[in-house]
Amino acid sequence: MEHPVIDVVSLYPHDMNIYGDWGNVLTVTRRLSLYGYTPRVHAYNQGDAWPDHVDLILGGGGQDTGQGRIAEDLFLRADTLRKLAAEGTPMLTICGLYQLFGEYFETVAGERIEGIGIFGVYTQGHDVRMIGNLVEHSDRFGDIIGYENHSGQTFLRDGVRPLGVVDREGTGNNGKDHTEGAQVGNVIGTYMHGSLLPKNPRIADHLIRTAATRRYGEFHPDQTEEQRTALERLDAITGQAREVAASRPR
Repeated sequence: MEHPVIDVVSLYPHDMNIYGDWGNVLTVTRRLSLYGYTPRVHAYNQGDAWPDHVDLILGGGGQDTGQGRIAEDLFLRADTLRKLAAEGTPMLTICGLYQLFGEYFETVAGERIEGIGIFGVYTQGHDVRMIGNLVEHSDRFGDIIGYENHSGQTFLRDGVRPLGVVDREGTGNNGKDHTEGAQVGNVIGTYMHGSLLPKNPRIADHLIRTAATRRYGEFHPDQTEEQRTALERLDAITGQAREVAASRPR
């Protein structure tokens, strides 16, 4: 029996894949399989042909040099990405790609890298890094657990919804306003590495459910008993990992 396909784009994995961000792709593909779907992953790098079908997009973080390398190609795909975002395609962008999905990133040296403007945010480089384990609070997903490591400080324009809020100053988007990440429609941006989705299955399942519903009209898991058991086991391990990660000092 053929299982319904979900086409997943991994955006610039050669240059934007640090601090475990590839784990987000592995988590989505594993959970899709356990729900009875067939994940089809398209690793899109500079100069590659764009996939014919896109249900879900995952993008990671990178160094300033990596952002510079992909910037030109990203602009070639900007209209496509903005159209997909406007149509409701679920996306998750981490750190460097979160910044480039905003308006611009200005480095410490004063170089300005333009973004594609999906998020109404802008980022300024800073000498001080915000680094360490982090728990943020989200009305949509509960407590989100991850690891931030960034020197860019991101500021949200009026009306832009953060992904969550943090308790401590010196953490989150900019260390000042207690926000972390951003949300526009079904597009999520965040500084949470670690990687994010293995420890936050509510977000992974939201992306999966949205992708499946948009393509097939509903999210309809067709699981064997073995798959259900495997997913329950995976979620139990995730719960333990979340407890450990949340208890670690920064």
